[in-house]
Amino acid sequence: MRLRFIAGEVWNGLRRNSTMALSVALVTFVSLTFVGAAALTQMQVQQLKDAWYGQVEVSIFLCQPDAFEENCVEGAVTTVQQDEILAVLEEGNVADRVESVYVETREEVYDNIVAADDSGVYAQLEPEDLAPVLRVKLHDPEQFQVVADATAGLPGVQSVYDQREVFDDLFSLLNSATILAAVLAGVMMLTAILLITTTIRLSALSRRRETNIMRMVGASRSLIQAPFMLEGAAAATGGAVMAIAGLWLAVKYFVEGWLTGSVAWVDYVGREDVWAVAPWLILAAVGLALIASLLTLKRYTRA
Repeated sequence: MRLRFIAGEVWNGLRRNSTMALSVALVTFVSLTFVGAAALTQMQVQQLKDAWYGQVEVSIFLCQPDAFEENCVEGAVTTVQQDEILAVLEEGNVADRVESVYVETREEVYDNIVAADDSGVYAQLEPEDLAPVLRVKLHDPEQFQVVADATAGLPGVQSVYDQREVFDDLFSLLNSATILAAVLAGVMMLTAILLITTTIRLSALSRRRETNIMRMVGASRSLIQAPFMLEGAAAATGGAVMAIAGLWLAVKYFVEGWLTGSVAWVDYVGREDVWAVAPWLILAAVGLALIASLLTLKRYTRA
């Protein structure tokens, strides 16, 4: 009987304030779409890091015959110096961080430069003008600085380069997009709270006579407040469902349908990631509505 009464009151409240309820659903839809987009963007950044950082290497460039760097004043790297550098990587303090070391010979360095030289700038080079390069793969690419500090000052080392720098600008851009989406989501969620508060206030005012009667016949405060709280939660949940549907469609048609075909070498987020985010969006919507309702009902349904 009590559940039927509450359900009836919720339905009547939504019907009477249908315009405001729709507004709550729409503003919740927009705010949670930004929240979901921020979450998916961050998931995409993490996927890219896992995929690309696992493939990048630390390149240790050894001294060439005509290098002018301070470490190379004695000339080209010697075989003894090269062996000492390898010993640091394979047997020294950083050995546990190194997965593998590949020595790229002068001839291989020369072939790579010539293959990438479309303008002919390096046409006069010979393999003897170059030095070997050590390609170091780390267990954790984030440990680059430790390896760089251990090798950068060694005799025969010209410079140490981390290939992660190639991706840093991209990741910074994606992280900025995440922050922007989160800020916009915060603004829209604040708007949603204010709108839900207004909706509940109008609903409580329009039914003040009913709530007074319920109070006089001994109804508990929780029974009086429950219909109003459920109205806000229902409208906000509707907005969350729309946000989930919008994100699902965007991932299906934009990411999986277009981006995957245009740039196939990137591992993108998928529809399963939307389903992973969905429960949190619904939980956020319900929590948002309940907080706004409680703040309002303390005043408008008190004795």
